[in-house]
Amino acid sequence: MSPQKATTASAPTHTWQLGDLTVNRVGFGAMRLTGTAPFDRGAPRDREQSIAVLRRAVELGANHIDTAFSATRSANELINRALAPYPEDLVITTKVWPGRDVSGAWWWATPAQLRDQVEENLRQLGRDHLDVVNLRVPPSRRTGSIAEHFGALAELRDAGLIRHLGVSNVTSEQLAEAMAISPVVCVQNPYGLGASGNDRALLRRCGELGLAFVPFFAIAGAGREAGPAVRDNEAVCAVARAHGVSTAQVRLAWTLQQGPHVLAIPGTGDPDHLAQNMTVGRLRLSEDEMARLTSLEPAARSEPLTVGSGHVA
Repeated sequence: MSPQKATTASAPTHTWQLGDLTVNRVGFGAMRLTGTAPFDRGAPRDREQSIAVLRRAVELGANHIDTAFSATRSANELINRALAPYPEDLVITTKVWPGRDVSGAWWWATPAQLRDQVEENLRQLGRDHLDVVNLRVPPSRRTGSIAEHFGALAELRDAGLIRHLGVSNVTSEQLAEAMAISPVVCVQNPYGLGASGNDRALLRRCGELGLAFVPFFAIAGAGREAGPAVRDNEAVCAVARAHGVSTAQVRLAWTLQQGPHVLAIPGTGDPDHLAQNMTVGRLRLSEDEMARLTSLEPAARSEPLTVGSGHVA
């Protein structure tokens, strides 16, 4: 299938392709179901509510679920419990390279250990192959080569364990390096209001290449794992008041209007927040509102925290 081309930032396209898989542009991020991602210990805040939220997300149109490998009890187990047998059109995207041991400490896999992470994802999800696997690059490797690790995933793709590959937390140079090894269907990077010039350039490059750009921290912004600030920027609040929506919905709508190739994976364990998140595809900001929000100063990216023996992006 030939890649799609993102031609205009405001095209009202509701779906996009991850390779040969069609997904609705508003999906669901599952990591917050087990606590405050990504530093949870694998214990759902409310197991039955988390399962209900997953089922409701699919009912509301989310056919793209984002999760990640974990050696401890993880969102994968909740996804399996809530959604298996899986709907035919459901696409589950996961990430490997970071991992956690039984004590909860983080570590970074060697290329040879990536197969173990892929197989653990398969076991937890109850599947014989993974739809999309993103290689999540450690903060310490943001300027280094990812060829050895991505090459290991390419071999697993060739072996039939993975259908499509993506990259996460990468630079444009690392994206090019990965694409020279094996086809890439998506880039999953932090992105939202106040994004830097480099971040915006990578988003545009993905559009030119027909690749999905999947932002995380689109709502939290510079708050990252801690979540959004208690008081949002007045410009964001003004737009929210004008539309009668939350500032989180404004942030998601602004992100989606960056291009038809941009997907959203907001995560929540709250049914009310879920319902709000799933409506953002219908929220259209005006050109003036988009310009005002885009002009906000780039936010300072917080330093990655050290947990156990490794760094967490």
